[in-house]
Amino acid sequence: MRRLFWLGIGLAVGVVVVRKATRAAQAYTPAGIASGLSESAGGLVESLRSFVEDVRVGMAEREQEIHEAFARGETFDDQFAELREDPRVGDREIFPEEHQR
Repeated sequence: MRRLFWLGIGLAVGVVVVRKATRAAQAYTPAGIASGLSESAGGLVESLRSFVEDVRVGMAEREQEIHEAFARGETFDDQFAELREDPRVGDREIFPEEHQR
């Protein structure tokens, strides 16, 4: 009875090892590599699509805020106005006068 028990355990372990080895070997075949790359590319495309959607939602929210401020007769909060008016910002700060043409 004891030998039969250990034979069953050995067979079960053998089946698990063979199945894992087969999966690992299949992953390194050309078809397995192509499948892995396809899944990776699909995940990248989905991440990019999600990012673009988040940007669009943010743009729509900001546009709505600007429209609401305009309807109330307020000027919208231009966070970068003082940077555009500052003469030090731009090419002059990055490139000294002697490097400009």
